[in-house]
Amino acid sequence: MNISVFGLGYVGCVSLGCLARNGHNVVGVDVSNFKVDLINRGVPTILEKDIDIIIKEGFEQGRISATMCADEAVINTDISIICVGTPSSPHGHLNLSYIYKTAEQIGQALKEKDDFHTIVIRSTVLPGTNQRFGEIVEEYSGKNRGESFSIVSNPEFLREGSAVKDYYHPSVTVIGGDNEEAVEKVASLYSCLNAPVEITDIKIAELIKYVNNSYHALKIAFANEVGNVCKALSIDSHKVMELFCKDTRLNISTAYFKPGFAYGGSCLPKDLKGLVTLGHDHYVNTPILGCIDASNEHQKKMAYEMVAKTGKKKVCFIGLSFKAGTDDLRYSPAVDLAETLIGKGYQITIYDENVRLSKLIGANKAFINERLPHLSELITQNLEEALLNNDVVIITHKNLEIAPYYDLLKEKDAVIDLVRVSAIECLPNYEGICW
Repeated sequence: MNISVFGLGYVGCVSLGCLARNGHNVVGVDVSNFKVDLINRGVPTILEKDIDIIIKEGFEQGRISATMCADEAVINTDISIICVGTPSSPHGHLNLSYIYKTAEQIGQALKEKDDFHTIVIRSTVLPGTNQRFGEIVEEYSGKNRGESFSIVSNPEFLREGSAVKDYYHPSVTVIGGDNEEAVEKVASLYSCLNAPVEITDIKIAELIKYVNNSYHALKIAFANEVGNVCKALSIDSHKVMELFCKDTRLNISTAYFKPGFAYGGSCLPKDLKGLVTLGHDHYVNTPILGCIDASNEHQKKMAYEMVAKTGKKKVCFIGLSFKAGTDDLRYSPAVDLAETLIGKGYQITIYDENVRLSKLIGANKAFINERLPHLSELITQNLEEALLNNDVVIITHKNLEIAPYYDLLKEKDAVIDLVRVSAIECLPNYEGICW
C-alpha cells in the first residue's frame, strides 16, 4: 500500500520505518527540511534502538522517501497517517495547531484527488479532535466526509527506548472510525502483528491513551508513596511491592476496573485509613493515598445529587449491603446514601434479599443500629410493593433478576443505576452514575 506519514518526529519516524519493513511504500512529510533531508539519505530523525537499521533498509529498498510537499504526498498515496506533535500548554491544554494545519494541507490536496482517501490520526489528541479535523478537511477540500475521505483514530502506544519493539508487539491495536471500509483498510496495516485489533467508537479511541498514561503515572506515584512509608519504617519497599505484584487475581488484574459507586465494607476504608495514618505518624506525606477517601466520598455525593435533582422524596433502594451476595452492612456506601437522604427528609424503602434483621449479629448489627436505627421500619421483603409505592429507584446491586419488574421501573420518575444493569439501560427514565 502507498502511505504518507505526516510528522517525522518520534512516532512518525518509527511508523515510517516499520510500515516500510512490513512491505508498504511510505513517504514522510514534514515542514523541517533538515528532517526530510535525513530520511532522503536513509538516516532516521531520532535516536532509538534498531530504527537506524530499519530506515536504512527501507531507503535502500526504495520503500522510504520524504518530502515537504503535502499535495504530492496525498495525491500519490492511499492513506495519510498523522503523527504531528500535540504539545501541552502550561495549563494542560493541548496545542492542536499542528494537527489542524495538517488538516488544511490535506484538505487542499484532496481538491485535486478523485480517489477516496483515508486519514489516520496517530497523534495524541482529545476527544472531538477527529470530528473537527474532518470539518476542516471538508472546508478546504470542498468534499464530504464519508464520500471522498474518512478519518480514523488509531492512537499509538510507543515508549521511547523500546518504540520499535512496542510497534511490533502491542498489547492491543485500537481503531476508531465511522467508515467500515476505511477502518478495515487501517486494520489491514496491523494484520502481520500478533496482537488483537479492537474496533471501537472514535471518542473512545481518542481518550484511551490519556486513561492509560494517567494510570501509569498513578502506579508510579502510588509505588513511590508506599516506598516512602516503607523507608520510614525501615522496611524493604521493593520486597513489599514484589509481593504485591504476585497477586494477579486482584492487584495486577482487571479486578475493580469498572466505573460505578463508591467502595465500602469492613476492609478497604479501615486499611486505607490505617496506611495513611501510619505515614502521618512517621511524618511521611502521602497525598495520593490521602485523596482516595475524598474521591470515594465525592462519588457518594454525586449519587445523592442525582436523587435530589429528581425533586421526588419517595425513594426505593434495591440493595443495602456493601456488595451483592453478602449481608455485611459495615461502611456500605448504600447505607451512607440512605442515611443522607433520611437526614434530608426523604422517605426510604429498602429491599435487599440478603439482609435479614433477625440474622444480623456482632459488629454488623451494632453498625447498622448506630447508622440506621429504624431499619426495621424501612426494609421490606416485597420488591414489587416497594417499587409501586416509590417514585425513584436506586439500584446498588446487580445480581437481582430485574426483567420481571421492567414495566414497573418504566413508570418511575427516575431509575438511578450505581452498578450498570445493562438490561434496563434502554428505560426512558434511566441514568447511570458515571456512564
